[in-house]
Amino acid sequence: MNIETIMRTSAVIPVLVIDNVATARPLAEALVAGGLKVLEVTLRTPAALDAIREMKQVTGAIVGAGTVVNTDQFAQVMDAGAEFIVSPGLTERLGSVIVESGVPFLPGIANAGDIMRGYDMGLRHFKFFPAETSGGLKSLKALAAPFYEAKFCPTGGVSPTTALDWLAFDPVLCVGGSWVTPKGASYEEVEQLARAAAALR
Repeated sequence: MNIETIMRTSAVIPVLVIDNVATARPLAEALVAGGLKVLEVTLRTPAALDAIREMKQVTGAIVGAGTVVNTDQFAQVMDAGAEFIVSPGLTERLGSVIVESGVPFLPGIANAGDIMRGYDMGLRHFKFFPAETSGGLKSLKALAAPFYEAKFCPTGGVSPTTALDWLAFDPVLCVGGSWVTPKGASYEEVEQLARAAAALR
């Protein structure tokens, strides 16, 4: 499975911060039941690696690791079974190691220089991050014009009300968002939010 296939699987990729590994599997089950199969577990908590292992047990789930910022973390998430890698930025050191591994990779970009660095590595799929504070849809449209081969997943400040606008722009294959798993929501509520998010495309 390549990164474009993963990006086209669901309109929204939930960006997940897991504090308690016991919640990982039922949360993944709720999201998949709602139609969101691609799950990004961010490396922002000590539970993240075990959460990836737990979520991979859920039938239909495609589980990746987000906020991967160095090669040590890359090795850790691969050991945990991550199926794709998301990074908030793009460095030559990390990018070259992931590209050489062949693992689907979605690096973060915010400007033309970032995209050109990705192009040098053979990459054409990027996370536009942080989307809203980097100029929003207007900025991405300006960036996408000279980089006509590039496809994007805007993440950072995307909401249910703005997601449709992003998704209507042809180079955008999906968006990343945390609104489908609000703090304190029940698994039933998460499933409903996932269902609504999946219906955006």
